[in-house]
Amino acid sequence: MGIQHQDNAHGVPTYWGKSGKSLQFLVAVIATTDFLLFGYDQGVMSGIISAPAFTKAFPEVKGDSTYEGFVTAIYAVGCFLGACFIFFAGDRLGRRNAIFLGAGVMIIGVIIQITCMPTSSGATAQFIVGRCITGVGNGINTSTVPTYQAECSKAKNRGRVICFEGGCVAIGTLIAYWIDYGCTYGPDDLTWRFPIAFQLVFAIIVLILMVKMPESPRWLLSHNRQDEARTILAGLGDLPRDDPEIEVQMNVILDAIKAAGIGKTKFADLWTGGKTQHRRRTLLGASSQLMQQLSGCNAVIYYFPILCQDALGTTHNMALLLGGINMVVYAIFASTSWYFVEKFGRRKLYLIGTLGQMVAMIITFACLIPPSETGAANGAAFGLFLYIAFFGATWLPLPWLYPAEINPLKTRAKANAVSTIQNWLWNFFIVMITPVLVSQIGWGTYLFFGALNAIFIPFIYFFYPETAGRSLEEIDLIFAKGYTEKISYVKAAQDLPALSEQDIAQYARENGYLSGDEESTPEGSVKEKAITNENLTMPRNTHA
Repeated sequence: MGIQHQDNAHGVPTYWGKSGKSLQFLVAVIATTDFLLFGYDQGVMSGIISAPAFTKAFPEVKGDSTYEGFVTAIYAVGCFLGACFIFFAGDRLGRRNAIFLGAGVMIIGVIIQITCMPTSSGATAQFIVGRCITGVGNGINTSTVPTYQAECSKAKNRGRVICFEGGCVAIGTLIAYWIDYGCTYGPDDLTWRFPIAFQLVFAIIVLILMVKMPESPRWLLSHNRQDEARTILAGLGDLPRDDPEIEVQMNVILDAIKAAGIGKTKFADLWTGGKTQHRRRTLLGASSQLMQQLSGCNAVIYYFPILCQDALGTTHNMALLLGGINMVVYAIFASTSWYFVEKFGRRKLYLIGTLGQMVAMIITFACLIPPSETGAANGAAFGLFLYIAFFGATWLPLPWLYPAEINPLKTRAKANAVSTIQNWLWNFFIVMITPVLVSQIGWGTYLFFGALNAIFIPFIYFFYPETAGRSLEEIDLIFAKGYTEKISYVKAAQDLPALSEQDIAQYARENGYLSGDEESTPEGSVKEKAITNENLTMPRNTHA
């Protein structure tokens, strides 16, 4: 059964009484709230984990850097499991149902955490289980929300909107840091229970708003639900269902589905080549999430107060205060990414950010090399502030945008889940090892992250094509062009002219980009899969 909607006086479908830009704004509000929750979850433990009230309630973490890392990192394990769930079930669930499920699971996890009875038998285990379940819900949503947003957005706004939402991760982390800091002045229970419970506010908002929101029209078309897709495209475009522009949009998306092949998406589909280049696109998206984590971001976000206490010798209160200021810097620079992502493009932002992060880590480790004095320690603090500024403006939002737009409709849900899996897998690894690295090798921790950032630069330069200002269907043509003409995909993106929706299908047919696809068989040979109208059973002129 389709989502309930109402037509306005002009025959335009509405959801929550909204259509066109207002409806797209509601989609953005849901995505923004979910990313605020994501950021809040990332930052909330940083001010709690070393607080005297928390270590008193959960004594296992006191003075044990490995256990401290585990309690913090178990959240990433849950996120990993949630992303794995979407990998296997996301295509069947759809974007809307997945977001519902993710928010609901997060609420259950939060309730389990805040009902812990400290110092009782099993309290720490209950907290860990609750934190893991919360992570499962976040993993489901972070694998789904960027895709939902990308599939409901116009090409010219997609980068700005998703980067703004990525910037909300920083704002969510900022909120968490200052709530943590404020709660330190209250009773012991308030110090950790309230910051954990505050997650419910974001999750409940997402649940309520999703009640009357539409499904992704591209997902519906890929599941042979054309009437519903036509209605939703009309609502998003603020047009009647029978408007010619809606027909053009339908045909462009249907052509993209035919080019990618229809039917159930299997794991093997992610690793095919040919004109669709599923394998390359999956790896590009996944590599962006892997590099984000290995750049050292969560070594700074999760553990900034602990780094200040251990490396800079500050008090716990001063460390929390510095952490809060660091998050203000983080949020300010993250809020600039929505402007720069279309002005400079994805490639340049990736390269600028990586170079800046590398320099910041070099400054930090150089200032901490013994013997380091107060001035040198202040220099190290500056390095961490500089790092978070570059990260917030570039690498924070880009790995959530790039996989959602770089992958084709057929594999988008699974490929985006693979990307998110990489994020949480390496997030767990970094969060787990950081306390150990800091205690064992000190300044060498920052040298390690600086070297990794240096390694990323040539990889991005040679393999990441520009996607700014392109529709999702134009991006499909970039890879078809690169494969057909045997040129680098970076060059293919530079050479492909800007195309309107009316021009995409014509350009693709004239250049033979929609004639078929090559897939690897289990034996490793290559065969041609013909794409014909018989592969696609959806009637083209059915009206709701």
